[in-house]
Amino acid sequence: MTILLLILDRLLWLASWIIIIQAILSWLVAFNVINTHSDFVRNLLYALDRLTEPLYRPIRKILPDFGGIDFSPLVLLIIIWIIRDPIIPSIAQSIAGY
Repeated sequence: MTILLLILDRLLWLASWIIIIQAILSWLVAFNVINTHSDFVRNLLYALDRLTEPLYRPIRKILPDFGGIDFSPLVLLIIIWIIRDPIIPSIAQSIAGY
């Protein structure tokens, strides 16, 4: 059972890095630092959007409109960190206690 918790922890760690990279790249595109005419950049942005959009969608439905500022990556990172830091270790500790 602890191996499943370890796999879940690693997947959440990977998801948080994907969210951070996607957010930074979207800022770089918004400020015209990255050229979106490059096929590699366009495909990378498309792949990251396809990975993160299903995670952002339920959060965007709940959050109010902040006028062009998207807080859904921040909210999702907070949710992931809450799951990773207090919840997974407490589950692992309760499993180890049995």
